Amino acid sequence: MTQTSSSLAPLALITGGSRGLGRHTALALAARGIDVILTYQSRAEEAQAVCREIEAQGRRAHALQLDVGASAGFPAFAEEVRASLHRDFGRPTFTHLINNAGIGIRESFAETSEETFDRLMNIHLKGTFFLTQALLPLLADGGSIVNLSSGLARFTMPGYAAYAAMKGGIEVLTRYMAAELGARGIRVNTVAPGAIETDFGGGAVRDMPELNKMIAGATALGRVGLPDDIGHMIAAFVADDFRWVNGQRIEVSGGVNL
Repeated sequence: MTQTSSSLAPLALITGGSRGLGRHTALALAARGIDVILTYQSRAEEAQAVCREIEAQGRRAHALQLDVGASAGFPAFAEEVRASLHRDFGRPTFTHLINNAGIGIRESFAETSEETFDRLMNIHLKGTFFLTQALLPLLADGGSIVNLSSGLARFTMPGYAAYAAMKGGIEVLTRYMAAELGARGIRVNTVAPGAIETDFGGGAVRDMPELNKMIAGATALGRVGLPDDIGHMIAAFVADDFRWVNGQRIEVSGGVNL
């Protein structure tokens, strides 16, 4: 089993860390004294900009390219992570894994194609399953995993049947991970954001005033979420304050559709 030295700062690996919720989470982690490896699919310049922001906070950061929907590349990616751990951070393992990367596709159940279904499955469910599996030898005993789900796994909104089904699978998978990895002291939880003002899903929540107003009206706290609402929650969740929370789903939505 793997271990990290207690003298080293915690180190998180977050997928999809170049923009949106991933970027805000990476910066929130750095603010809490956590070094960061972040992944990006194609926007290398944005990823490097996030690394510079993290380094400006006095933390270490490194960006690696990854397509979370292409599981055949995961073994090679794990070797890249291994090399980065030694070269950039001087250590054999990282402490926290945050499976954040994803896409949103809105199509009615009746019109969802097999191609769309498979794309969502490969990114959200298969990707999380096999990427975590590939990285387990590099994850420190006593560390943590956070899997991103969605409020749509609890309530329904027409057009998201396939997406929500994958997120429902993530929530079941989280409980199994927690049960099987507990022997290593690794806790595994789900964070389920509500509607957030980002470019996710084409930026609809952010850019469509009527949709924003409708969701805010259905939310107990009277507004839609902001990226920092999620980033700071995840950064707090991996801290020792939550060391006895395991196998749980935490929705971060301001109380939508209660």
